[in-house]
Amino acid sequence: MSNVFTLLLAREARLLFRRPAELANPLVFFAIVIAMFPLAVGPESQLLQTLSPGLVWVAALLAVLLSLDGLFRSDFEDGSLEQWVVSPHPLALLVLAKVLAHWLFTGLALVLLSPLLALMLGLPSRCLPVLLATLLLGTPILSLLGAVGAALTVGLKRGGLLLALLILPLYIPVLILGSGALQADLQGLPTAGHLLWLASLTALAVTLTPFAVAAGLRISVGE
Repeated sequence: MSNVFTLLLAREARLLFRRPAELANPLVFFAIVIAMFPLAVGPESQLLQTLSPGLVWVAALLAVLLSLDGLFRSDFEDGSLEQWVVSPHPLALLVLAKVLAHWLFTGLALVLLSPLLALMLGLPSRCLPVLLATLLLGTPILSLLGAVGAALTVGLKRGGLLLALLILPLYIPVLILGSGALQADLQGLPTAGHLLWLASLTALAVTLTPFAVAAGLRISVGE
């Protein structure tokens, strides 16, 4: 099973490298939203600092959502998904490799870019460790939950809007915990509770969502 997982992960990485525009779009969107926000509300540093926790997390959430519509699209169109479904290997394991590749090239890239953009909003440097911790714990949840919606809408020609309607309500707890931890750290309050809850949600998502995605793919391909 580990060999299959590794081979599929390497395959997905190669495919993503062949489509650099798909890798760049969420990062560019993330950067543009944060860079343009001060132009809309003004350059007042105290206001930007107060709003920065929620803004960084909303921008990250929307950037991940932007990349989800095509998560299984190419595999569905070239027939790979049908081969996955009838494969003797566990479909949930194959799905987990696919989502991990998506997170490594989208979610992790957002995490690495976020400190620079957060400093642009006036977030103190002492808050950067908490920012990185919340995004490292939260972005995998966004990818895993988004994969459930992508699996259910992959057979639809214009499923992007439906995907957003399905997934955005599920993102609310992650958004509250992630931005809440940053806001607490900004005010000098403890953040351990928020981080532990995020870690619990991450563990739950890694454990359960691959099976939900597998079920959604079986429905979409009609097996």
